[in-house]
Amino acid sequence: MADLNKQRVVESVPQRGFFGHPKGLFTLFFTEFWERFSYYGMRAILVYYMYYELSQGGLGMEESTALAIMSIYGSLVYMSGIIGGWLADRIFGASRAVFYGGILIMLGHITLAIPGSITLFFVSMVLIVLGTGLLKPNVSSIVGELYSEQDGRRDAGFSIYYMGINLGAFIAPLIVGYIGDYNFHLGFSIAAVGMFLGLIMFISTKKKNLGLAGTLVASPLSQAERKKVFLIFGISAVLLAVIVAVTIPLGLLTFKSFITIVGILGILIPTLYFIVMFRSPLTTSVERSRLVAYIPLFIAAIMFWAIQEQGSTILASYADKRTQLDFAGMHIRPAWFQSLNPLFVITLAPLFAWLWVKLGNRQPSIPKKFALGLLFAGLSFLVILLPAYFGGEDSLVNPLWLVLSYFIVVLGELCLSPVGLSATTKLAPSAFSAQTMSLWFLSNAAAQAINAQIVKFYSADTEMVYFGVIGGAAILLSILLYLFSRTIQGYMKGIQ
Repeated sequence: MADLNKQRVVESVPQRGFFGHPKGLFTLFFTEFWERFSYYGMRAILVYYMYYELSQGGLGMEESTALAIMSIYGSLVYMSGIIGGWLADRIFGASRAVFYGGILIMLGHITLAIPGSITLFFVSMVLIVLGTGLLKPNVSSIVGELYSEQDGRRDAGFSIYYMGINLGAFIAPLIVGYIGDYNFHLGFSIAAVGMFLGLIMFISTKKKNLGLAGTLVASPLSQAERKKVFLIFGISAVLLAVIVAVTIPLGLLTFKSFITIVGILGILIPTLYFIVMFRSPLTTSVERSRLVAYIPLFIAAIMFWAIQEQGSTILASYADKRTQLDFAGMHIRPAWFQSLNPLFVITLAPLFAWLWVKLGNRQPSIPKKFALGLLFAGLSFLVILLPAYFGGEDSLVNPLWLVLSYFIVVLGELCLSPVGLSATTKLAPSAFSAQTMSLWFLSNAAAQAINAQIVKFYSADTEMVYFGVIGGAAILLSILLYLFSRTIQGYMKGIQ
């Protein structure tokens, strides 16, 4: 029945119309382009908005608190994807999830655009976290529904789609960063407009371009199950509201305690995932062995993302306070540096794809590629401490050092991130294939939950120690992973 539904969906989609791909790819490419434009535009100036003084248009938070909140926010975005995927699979389908998510994101950006209090700021964060959790995973799943499993265009279609993600992420910090440098709220307004354009694109073209893609509920709840789920959701929401209302006045729920709670969840949730899958009777002995092999890869991914995601926290602060922004006859906005990651991904991804194909059977194994990714991540942090070592901690740094750091970590990302996605699909127990993919994205959530605990140790006085310890730890872990790569490969039971 499921196969028949998949075939019916594919047949309903016009199969030619966007660079030789289904017309629906046009809709999803630009929907995700504008959604990423709004997200990365907002993210490019958010940390500055939090720690800039009230006289500068900011919220006047302590910088360490702002950096921690930024990490917690990123962690919650990835955690919320689990809920968004479940709601789409069981209640209203991927297409509606994308629509509802886009509305919540737009409302979140509109709330940020209103000059106001910290209360409005947190309302906007809740809206954006919930909206991104609904939209992000489900747009990707609809892309997959455009093609039959035997369609040779499938991988190329995803490559085009991911190009849209990176184009949006590249352009947004340049535009929003420039405008936000004059007025934060105007910058957030541009992000809201971006999401609005994405919604317009999705609504106006989905009927003729997407057919049935995203409309079918994969495993719908029965009427009795729906009542039970809605009851649980309702009771949970009431309990949560009561807990918040009681604990905040008593001083039990504070920034610090909330950061600790999310930090614990960031580690606890993926740990429970592993335990449930490993102990399940549906998991075979071979699959258990592969899960054992996946654990060190998952730990390595957490370490990698912990460094890579600091591009929007620690390195954003570094760009603002430690970098010479008047360079080569132009004034650089600190938010512009966040365009470097997607720019390097766009330019280097085809080169890495060509390299792995060219090497063929001589290419490094999956654990060795992960080790390379971690090595580059560690080097990106060691590079950024060199200018302070040579020029002193009080001197402004040539911006090319920051460019080099972003470049090196992207080399690591291209060794680890696409390989991690591929390895996850190969090593996943067949009964838990979709959930294992959710587990992979939780490596980023765990990384940012950990970041929320460690960014408080960063300051001008501890800069060299901070970058040195984290960069050195990543390099040490990469060496260990490389040394044990053959053992890990053995546990993979034939997976290359």
